[in-house]
Amino acid sequence: MDGNKRWVSGDLHHPDRDPDRREFVAQTQEPFGSILSCIDSRVPPELLFDTGLGDLYVMRTGGEAVGPVVTGSVEYGPMTSGTPLVVVLGHQRCGAVKAAYESIRDGKPLPGNLEAITKALRPAYEQAVREGGTDPVETMARAQVTLTAADLRSNQDLAPLVGKGALAVVGAYYSLDTGKVEVLAGAPS
Repeated sequence: MDGNKRWVSGDLHHPDRDPDRREFVAQTQEPFGSILSCIDSRVPPELLFDTGLGDLYVMRTGGEAVGPVVTGSVEYGPMTSGTPLVVVLGHQRCGAVKAAYESIRDGKPLPGNLEAITKALRPAYEQAVREGGTDPVETMARAQVTLTAADLRSNQDLAPLVGKGALAVVGAYYSLDTGKVEVLAGAPS
């Protein structure tokens, strides 16, 4: 989280962004983390955590929606190179979550493959409805993060790594207003 502190303060180091690093990662990669985040253009993980070339595996989907291909992409780092950290990163004012929320609430399917995102986010919608609150879309966005992180922690291939302490799967939430990433669930003690 040191990189996010630098992002918030504006004291950026921009590590690992030079020709020597490019030459090194052309031959091998050893990312220290994997991040599953939203496609939102305002939430680029490499910048929010002040990381460099080859530091992260990054998967981006609308509303952090997952399915077999995305789950396999998340599994890749921990299972092939021992990447010790997976972060599921949601964010404030998520357009994909808002669209899914309104679609489900109003009973109006979204066009094309956007409906697949809505279907993937339905459990978060249901949790948000149960929880109530003043901002159901934000509640749903946070629920999506915690549910996805929990699903990944219990994944048949990742759970053994989590169980022996070789992998942490963390849910986190990015504030567009402050730039700060808040850990929601799964942080190692």
